Amino acid sequence: MAARGWRGLVWSTSPADTARQQALAIWQARAWQRPCWVSSAAPEKAWQQGWLPPAKARTHLGGEHDLIVYDAASEAGFDADAFGALSGTLRAGGLLLLLLPAAAGDQTASHYMARLRERLAQATDAVHWTPGEPLRLPEPKSEPDRPRPLPDSGDPDCLTRDQRQVVERLVGLRRRRPLVITADRGRGKSAALGIACARLLSEGQEKIWVTAPRLAAVEALFERLEALRPAGHRHGGRFDDEGGGRVEFVAPDELSARVERGEAGGQGSWLLVDEAAAIPVALLGQWLEAFPRIAFATTVHGYEGSGRGFALRFRPRLERQTPDWRECHLAVPIRWAEGDPLERLVGDLLLLDAEPPGVTSKPLQEWIWQPEVLAGDEPALRQIFGLLVQAHYRTAPSDLQRLLDAPELRVRTLTDGPHTQAVAVCADEGGFTPELAEKVARGERRLPGHLLAQSLAAHAGCREALTARLRRVQRISVHPQRRREGLGARLLEGERAAAREAGVDLLGASFGAEPGLLAFWRSQRFHTVRLGLSRETSTGEHAVMVVAPLTARGEALCATLTRRFHELLPVLLAFELAELEPEVALALLAEGERAELDAAEWCDLDDVAHGHREPALARLALQRLIRRAAVAGRHDPELAWLAAWAFQGRDIAWLAARAGADGRRQVMARMRDIVATLLAGESPGR
Repeated sequence: MAARGWRGLVWSTSPADTARQQALAIWQARAWQRPCWVSSAAPEKAWQQGWLPPAKARTHLGGEHDLIVYDAASEAGFDADAFGALSGTLRAGGLLLLLLPAAAGDQTASHYMARLRERLAQATDAVHWTPGEPLRLPEPKSEPDRPRPLPDSGDPDCLTRDQRQVVERLVGLRRRRPLVITADRGRGKSAALGIACARLLSEGQEKIWVTAPRLAAVEALFERLEALRPAGHRHGGRFDDEGGGRVEFVAPDELSARVERGEAGGQGSWLLVDEAAAIPVALLGQWLEAFPRIAFATTVHGYEGSGRGFALRFRPRLERQTPDWRECHLAVPIRWAEGDPLERLVGDLLLLDAEPPGVTSKPLQEWIWQPEVLAGDEPALRQIFGLLVQAHYRTAPSDLQRLLDAPELRVRTLTDGPHTQAVAVCADEGGFTPELAEKVARGERRLPGHLLAQSLAAHAGCREALTARLRRVQRISVHPQRRREGLGARLLEGERAAAREAGVDLLGASFGAEPGLLAFWRSQRFHTVRLGLSRETSTGEHAVMVVAPLTARGEALCATLTRRFHELLPVLLAFELAELEPEVALALLAEGERAELDAAEWCDLDDVAHGHREPALARLALQRLIRRAAVAGRHDPELAWLAAWAFQGRDIAWLAARAGADGRRQVMARMRDIVATLLAGESPGR
């Protein structure tokens, strides 16, 4: 295996104690380099030094192992995210030993585990170690000759020609010509970013910003940077070079805030974005404007997000803002050789390579999938999961587990039979006793799986959100080539009818606040009832929750939640949400009631537009005028700009920068022109 540069997998379904004894014998059979034993409970035997709980799997990203014992035979079961992450740390010649629970007993209730066993049993490159039999190791069945070593890259710091080309492009990055780097796992993508950082520092670059969903995702970047610039010093996510330059990691939400405050970006600035597929397009677009030199690197297939979805969602933005962008792909693996059986097998088990199906023009029928049926229909499962992956930036292997095993989960699709064109995943929440609802609302209890109901109870103070019955749309995805045909609306109408028939009070959803998404849910007669006060660390967006009433009780509950939200919204925009994107603020204001003004306020507005009245002294009237325009359907950049001043207190410097104005005089003139235009659009009777 080592000679071929491949890795192997052995899986066992022996009773737990027997399996662990067998695994221990392998653990002790040779002097492994950095062996790793993964299990939920701390072991008491010889492997304790190499023990790792699944929850800490990401801490080993960037490391290497030549033996991994993954113990999923306990009650805690199989953690797909941990398995996916750690499989990428196994180096060539390494062995992955997977201990699964015996097929008998209650464990078979897991549809996910049933599929996992079935796929393993069909895999020709995996070895099933059955009880009572001696261990057999994987034996390559093809290509008997040893593969040729990697050709000389022509660069002592780079392991492949692919990597050398990426580094050269990064170092030579030109203004307003972003670079998009795509790669499957194990191709040295993050290491290439680190090599480029080292060379830029040596050339005198003073500051390079780095961002990713989490610091662990760029560990390989900092490792290469430390190796190539040994005189520098690393402090967590910051590297200070001996020449005075710096490479600094900043989480997406904090980077966005710094850009808003003018503390990041601007002339001469650099930004490297790793695992860009796991970051919302809105933030990527913001950074695209702020940083003259920027590169986006992303994994095409992997647990950090879908590179396919990234390409589909972000490519139009690149074409529009920076038409001279460039793209390069890392194809040659570094940690293992091409044709590695484990990479192929893990991709199949976790559906890391799932893609949307082909497009059909045939009539579509709605279909409700039972978990046991979906788990046994591999083509349909691949299509459904492929749709979900390309539509969402945070899809992980564990989502496949939830899709097949989570209780009360509903999967609705639109399909012509062989081709699934749209999918919606929903789950029921709420329906708890008043006593339990009170404890949750006070923060004394947490209820996993009840995101919408629990959040409305704990943050909106609505106990009835937990006693009522809710159904949350967890995911909804339409084939990229079938969008704007009403397929998403059709799925929602089907789920709305089914939920109403089942006695559900509210149909709801939670997603990142973005004007386009808000407009879609509003068009489907959903009402915003909550907005998170801070940005999500991994997404950089504020979470928004929407609901649609289905029963009389739901109508009353929706009315109460909506009223409370819109009463509080102006106050939040002035304080906690002062840095919310103005376009999002305007979209939320548009959902409120049409504001009414008295004669004195109309006079104040006229004085602002056509006289010399200080706008700040007519702020309340201006707020009401903006809300009237928003409710009437006006959502242009000028109105959002004015709303940012009127509701969020954006200062003259921000207003001038956004409007391209030169100082306070031009900002005030622009503001008066917009108010005059709004007044001209009002009907004579108002």
